[in-house]
Amino acid sequence: MTIAASDVIPLTQARANLSELADEVKAGAEKIITKNGESYVALIDSDRLDYYHRLERERIHLILLDDIEKGLADVAAGRTRDARQALEELKRTAKRSGSGGNKGR
Repeated sequence: MTIAASDVIPLTQARANLSELADEVKAGAEKIITKNGESYVALIDSDRLDYYHRLERERIHLILLDDIEKGLADVAAGRTRDARQALEELKRTAKRSGSGGNKGR
């Protein structure tokens, strides 16, 4: 949806016309409310907000599925490490970098 100049409203005007703005938004418009000339908040229909939230959850699920697929490909190709050994290596690296960073203090 394209935002027109008439959909950008100063906060003071939004306060004075909230009922009318809400009716316009319920009819399908989206409004950008500004404060001190900067974008501040958006006014959108609650059903559209729910839709946006569902899209975000679906996107997260797709990212997780992609990560799972990559992990399974790594396992199939033998690109694995023992978790305990990897954790020990991380601890040793952290100790070395932690003690070396405080020299001269």
